[in-house]
Parts: sequence; structure tokens; C-alpha cells
Amino acid sequence: MDRKQFLQLGGLATITAAVPGLITACGSKSVGKSDLFFDISLAEWSLHRTLFDGELDHLDFPATAKNKFGITAVEYVNQFFKDKAKDTSYLDEMNTRCDDLGVDQVLIMIDGEGALAASDEKKRNEAVENHYKWVEAAKHLGCHSIRVNARGNGSPEEQKQAAVAGLGKLATFAKDFDIGVIVENHGGLSSNGAWLAGVMKEVNMDNCGTLPDLGNFCIERGENGCVKDYDPYKGVQEMMPYAKGVSAKTHAFNEQGMETTIDYTKMLQIVKDAGYTGPIGIEYEGSELSEPEGIKATKELLIAVGKELS
Repeated sequence: MDRKQFLQLGGLATITAAVPGLITACGSKSVGKSDLFFDISLAEWSLHRTLFDGELDHLDFPATAKNKFGITAVEYVNQFFKDKAKDTSYLDEMNTRCDDLGVDQVLIMIDGEGALAASDEKKRNEAVENHYKWVEAAKHLGCHSIRVNARGNGSPEEQKQAAVAGLGKLATFAKDFDIGVIVENHGGLSSNGAWLAGVMKEVNMDNCGTLPDLGNFCIERGENGCVKDYDPYKGVQEMMPYAKGVSAKTHAFNEQGMETTIDYTKMLQIVKDAGYTGPIGIEYEGSELSEPEGIKATKELLIAVGKELS
């Protein structure tokens, strides 16, 4: 499947994502596992320590995904090429390398560009406009979406209305580029599945959706870590009707290769029941295994559970 077909399917997914249970594929079978109901992609964050340490260059990430892990679909993180959004020569080089490798560029995860749910309208609009260049970069690379955060301030209802305004403005801009704007549960109210689903319902745009992270449901943090969690299974179920991607967060594994903090059989059943058949992005964040070992363990877990459920 070429990039044009990939984008066409991605467009179909955005049309149907707002209808519960009617989510279609938005990517090619990246690991050649026809017996899985989903695709496997690799989130660049899985190698964040390697990248920050300078042991891997961003431009070499797609080759690493394919040659070291057998994965031919990648999810970028803007932190690793944050000054290149408007550098068309650099983006062309990314395209060339991926074309040569046969690697699909799925999405760009955007951080550090401001609060899209800020109560202050000026700050919110600045954040929205800061994302425009990434929409254009995603279009240049053939990605189907940018992943954004719905952070803000104020009461839950105030943040909800601010998020609706910010995301709506950004999605309106992105619509002309056939790019999706997808929100990941990244702590605070965004990790409250009901709240985020409510935001999506009010935005009510085909190209605005969610990217459920299977392991990121802390809604309140204290000095010593998370002090209040949202039910992760409930949260994923609430976000899946709007999902245009799924993030397979992993931290640690037992001797049987199962993730010790997330019931992946239960989680992937929820994903399957929603009718989702697109990419599930590996996002290893553990410390017990090295990053390469963690990526391989996550891939093996997805394949094992995926075969059981497919």
C-alpha cells in the first residue's frame, strides 16, 4: 500500500471516527502479520534516551525501526527535529529515506508549543498558531495526523470549553491539509476519558479525534508521583469511538512476556470491539529493559495477544 492509499484510508477513518463502533483502518499492515486485526508502528519516544544521548540521529530512526525491529511504520516526536518544521530540504530527506526503506510516516507527536486549552484567549490562539507549522510538516511528510495535548487551566468545564475552542480552531486549519488533530491522554483532565470524549463530541469535526494511550491515566500528581488515577479500561473505552491511533505503553514484563501494569488482553479486546484496525504504536517507557529490548518485548506482546484476539 502506497502513501496515497494510506492517506485515503486515513481520511475514511476521520469521517467515521465520530460514530461509536465505526472506526476503519488508517494504515498498511506494517509487519506483514495478516492474522492481526491491527497494524504495528513504532513511536520515536521508545528511543528517547538513545536520541537525547546522541547515539541515534532522528534521520536514522526509520531505518532503525525497519532494520532492527522489523517495523515499517513510524510515529515521530517533534522534540527530535523541533527546528525543522519549515525546513523543506530536511523534510524532503525524511521522505526520501522513508520511500527508499518502504516505511510509512504515520503521525507527528507535538509537545512544547503551548496550551491548546488555555483560558486566556490570546495564549490559546498563540498555541494554536504554533501548531500550524506542524500541520504543514505532517502534510509534507504524508502523515495522517498530528498528536496534540489538551492542557489548560480553570475548572473542568472552563477547560472543556477552552479545549473545544482551541482544538476546533486548529482542526479547522488542518482540515484544508487533510490532516487530523488527535489528542492523547497526557495527564490531568485529558486522562479523564469521559471529559475528553465530551470535548470531542462538542468539537464535532471529522478530523479531530483521540489517540488513546493504554497506560497514561494519572489525573492528579503529587510530590511523590500519581495520587489519583482514572480507570484505564473505562478511559480507553470512552476514547475509542474517536480514536485515529492507539499508543501501546509498556513499562515492565513478567516471565511470560506480559506487561505487569496493564492487562493487554483486556485492553486490546476493547480496541477490537470498537472496530479499530489501524496502527498501534509501540511506546516503551520502562527501565528494567534497555530501549531495544523493551521495544522487542512490546512487539512480541502485541503479536501474541493480537493473534489470540484476531
